[in-house]
Amino acid sequence: MPDPIKLDIMSDPICPWCYIGKAHLDRALLDHPDHPFVIEWHPFQLNPDMPAEGMDRRAYLENKFGGKEGAVRAYAPIVDHARKAGLTINFEQMKRTPNTLDAHRLIHWAGIEGRQTAAVSALFKAYFVEARDIGDAEVLADIADSIEMDAGVVTRLLQTDEDRKAIQDRDAHSRRMGINSVPTFIVANQHAVPGAQPPELWAKVIAELQGS
Repeated sequence: MPDPIKLDIMSDPICPWCYIGKAHLDRALLDHPDHPFVIEWHPFQLNPDMPAEGMDRRAYLENKFGGKEGAVRAYAPIVDHARKAGLTINFEQMKRTPNTLDAHRLIHWAGIEGRQTAAVSALFKAYFVEARDIGDAEVLADIADSIEMDAGVVTRLLQTDEDRKAIQDRDAHSRRMGINSVPTFIVANQHAVPGAQPPELWAKVIAELQGS
């Protein structure tokens, strides 16, 4: 087996390109089961100033993209790339854009239990497929239960400020490093790979790391 190589991923659970990027990476890892990567997910909020309760999704998109037509134009390539990746995104069903700080806290706690990627996958599914509000504590507790975490413990933690500042500090650290969009992948603490790269690129990276 090759020596393990760290793959750090900056991501946000409501980022559609992160969802697509993970699907591409998953495909490459499935095709190369001898890959050397040890993966860790890191918090990056697309909307760090989002109200804690989130906001109406339509209002958020139209404000961000300058109206309905701007939002449609911005999301058209996302829909196309998601379809090509075999992913479901139910944009029409989404009612709110959540604040993702608590979702990032859940990912962090899942990581302590060795379930971090499972938590990321479950959050993507809940948001993009099921159109659930992943800023809601009950939804997050249900997601925790679905990946065999203790939902009661997660519920109690969410009622506190536990790890809130740590998540915000890690997000700020990534921005100071020059990361301003996600997904961003850092290979071996050295090489940044930005964006939702196709499986073919990851296949080349793996081959290079394995010296083949």
